[in-house]
Amino acid sequence: QVQLVESGGGLVQAGDSLRLSCAASGRTFTFSRYAMGWFRQAPGKEREFVAKSGSSTYYADSVKGRFTISRDNAKNTVYLQMSSLKPEDTAVYYCAASPHYYGVRYASSDYTYWGQGTQVTVSS
Repeated sequence: QVQLVESGGGLVQAGDSLRLSCAASGRTFTFSRYAMGWFRQAPGKEREFVAKSGSSTYYADSVKGRFTISRDNAKNTVYLQMSSLKPEDTAVYYCAASPHYYGVRYASSDYTYWGQGTQVTVSS
């Protein structure tokens, strides 16, 4: 059983920064061999790709230059540092793990394990 647990969400003002964390666990889960991604879903919208960390890092155009994904393989944790937050960044943020370590993976279907999500609300 693999568990992904997000934390760090909250209510912030536009222009603020926030760092999300996602801790992974599981007896047979080798964190370093998985690509880790962040997705988000705003009310009434489909879940969308935000960032991925694997052999390389990839970002959605909407967050490029503002968000940074990083990982600590020793701690089995992936982070999403979000800066210059905008009201349109308001969403539930999910971390996910994909066995596709190489290449960009935008689709939710490429990810096998998912966290429960953490709410990020950016007020104007």
